[in-house]
Amino acid sequence: MKIDKTLLQRANNACELSGEADNLTIYEVGPNSDGTPEQTIVVTQRLKDQLDGTTEPEPNDWRCLNDSMWSETEAVKVVAYRMLHQLRGEGWPQDLLDMMYLEDETMEWAKAGLPDENAVVHKDSNGNILEAGDSVTLIKDLKVKGANFTAKRGTAVRNIRLVPDNAGQIEGKVETQMIVILTEYVKKNK
Repeated sequence: MKIDKTLLQRANNACELSGEADNLTIYEVGPNSDGTPEQTIVVTQRLKDQLDGTTEPEPNDWRCLNDSMWSETEAVKVVAYRMLHQLRGEGWPQDLLDMMYLEDETMEWAKAGLPDENAVVHKDSNGNILEAGDSVTLIKDLKVKGANFTAKRGTAVRNIRLVPDNAGQIEGKVETQMIVILTEYVKKNK
């Protein structure tokens, strides 16, 4: 992806978070990013993958936020705030969050991209987050109430639905029958 000259000039031809000059790309800071330079930052591919959720965040990769959180670019501050918030369990990010100051409008933008902490999160037996449309495999034989069959261990259940108000339940088709399955008895297919 070609990086806009305006962005590269603003970023001094380096990642606006880490300062690294290799393997640069752009990251649109949502939600509702319009792709303008004001809502886009220059980052390394490694950091972008962590921001997108393609790879798990590596806390030590984000120690660069100690400096970049003071950037004059609002989009950089928003990303810094979000990552510090996400990693705050590590200890040191919470200290940086306590020092960070954002104008009201920037703070609203930063918080708009954070996941809802009260949202119901469905996890499989291994702790992997389940999303609607995922495929899972049963890890135990399950007697299906109200039907005369047992869903066998190893059965693949495709295109699952999440039960919105219960993190311990999903819905899926087994033997052409839509059933409710407890998340503790499934593992997510990769």
